Amino acid sequence: MPEISLLQLIPLCFFAFLAGFIDSIAGGGGLIQLPAMLAVLPGAPVVMLLSTNKLASSCGTGMAVYQYSRKVPIHWKEMLPIACAAFCAGIGGALIATHVPNHWMRPLVTGLLILILVYTLLKKDFGSLRNAGGIAANKRMIFGLAAGIGIGFYDGFFGPGTGNFLILALIFIYGMDFLRASASSKIINLATNLGALLLFAVSGYGYFLLGLLMAVFNIAGAVCGVRVAVLKGSRFIRILFMVVVAGLLIKQLMDLL
Repeated sequence: MPEISLLQLIPLCFFAFLAGFIDSIAGGGGLIQLPAMLAVLPGAPVVMLLSTNKLASSCGTGMAVYQYSRKVPIHWKEMLPIACAAFCAGIGGALIATHVPNHWMRPLVTGLLILILVYTLLKKDFGSLRNAGGIAANKRMIFGLAAGIGIGFYDGFFGPGTGNFLILALIFIYGMDFLRASASSKIINLATNLGALLLFAVSGYGYFLLGLLMAVFNIAGAVCGVRVAVLKGSRFIRILFMVVVAGLLIKQLMDLL
């Protein structure tokens, strides 16, 4: 691990907490934590920071799953098969990412984020009601597995916006409200994180001690975030979801330009 001063550790821990807080509610923690690491440690290899980021975020997401499972009904029989598929896809995506450039993904993701933001803004009741439609029950698992594989691969290969895409997919497929979709998405997101983290760890990438330290603060942020999400409900999550998507969109556009 590179030498890190206290003045560098303080912002890293602060942004790890903030990332855990935001990610546990509406997804998008990677929008905060990874850019902070790149800014504070500009000389570190990117792949080492990617792995360290996955370690910290996996711990925070794991805590979010635990917290949500105590407070929000989760359909484990439906989510676990999707999580297993996403885990394998995440490994595949991370493996390819170590050999193939992924810069061409940015314009595609930018376009998808624009569509998501516009749709959510225009459809006022989107994600506000429980059991509001969704896909026919006999087709949900097929679409759920397809979403898990596609988004899991994307998370391992590129990553930004994974939590947002998962929440959106669960609302579309299962007709969940934002609270339940956010809670359920964390199970799948944890699987994709662990898949990518496993590949990075086996390949010898990552700063283990730094990742564990940031994990403590990411976990603390996740605990606070889940409490706020449960207290405020779907309407608050919908607003934060749009804010995070807009922020991620702005960042993608800035990187493109």
